[in-house]
Amino acid sequence: MRIVFMGTPDFAIPSLRILVDNGFDVVAVVTAPDRPSGRGQQLTPSPIKEFAVSRGLLVLQPEKLRDPEFLAALAATQPELAVVVAFRMLPEVVWKLPKKGTLNLHAALLPDYRGAAPLNWAVINGETKTGATTFFIDQQIDTGDILLKTEVTIPHEWTAGDLHDAMMEQGAELVLRTVKAIEAGTVSPQPQDELAFLHPAPKIFKEDCRIDWSKNAAALYNFVRGLSPYPTAWTTLNGKVLKIFKVTEGDETFEGKPGTLKLTGKNELWVRCGEGCLRIDNLQLEGKKRMDTAAFLLGHREELGHVE
Repeated sequence: MRIVFMGTPDFAIPSLRILVDNGFDVVAVVTAPDRPSGRGQQLTPSPIKEFAVSRGLLVLQPEKLRDPEFLAALAATQPELAVVVAFRMLPEVVWKLPKKGTLNLHAALLPDYRGAAPLNWAVINGETKTGATTFFIDQQIDTGDILLKTEVTIPHEWTAGDLHDAMMEQGAELVLRTVKAIEAGTVSPQPQDELAFLHPAPKIFKEDCRIDWSKNAAALYNFVRGLSPYPTAWTTLNGKVLKIFKVTEGDETFEGKPGTLKLTGKNELWVRCGEGCLRIDNLQLEGKKRMDTAAFLLGHREELGHVE
């Protein structure tokens, strides 16, 4: 089959790589335009573009997906199938172009966790398993007919970053199985069961990441790891933003209002929650580098009181 691949971040690279390595004819790769990045604001290609160029693949980088020149270039590749992994919303004129349809990889077991941030929300909600789904794109977001699924276990200590890394590899295997099944005609698309849509997974904004210390320690443990390493849970210390990347549950207990900090003789920093306490292990104060708590305490031991 003649395949067009659409994706932008590093999450999509294993899926493109596995198709190329298995001999599929990837006739074009569609990704975001180069964007200014770093201190010098130099134009930087997306991770997918860098990989595609390294494999000698045709790269299309439309600013707008309805641009006539892009649509003409896309049609000229005569795609039979489009594969979408971590890309933006497609207009109908794009996803209807391939003869066999446009499939998308979603990092959840659809219809559950429809939305832009399924990995984060699965961890925040304390799920012990999730998965990936391939489906055909239709008019609505994440509602198309399901092709194949695979389950992924979430260990209690995993962050959203850990789940991301596992999911992009297992998701790539699922993409390969799906493309092979479409080519062989052995897959039967199934409508989604709307009754199984239990959790939304909307985009997460900065204010959504603020820690509410009145919640219990177990919920906040999941909240912090579900936002680590990005977009990162945060609080404030003496008026400065304090990002928290890692916390640990434990038996330490002390009195005080939620957000009260306590430094133990073991050089451990604990914070009082609405119920229970958490040990802060890895953090970043506004204007500083990310560091372990022991390094942080070398310069901020006298500033501790409470976080808000």
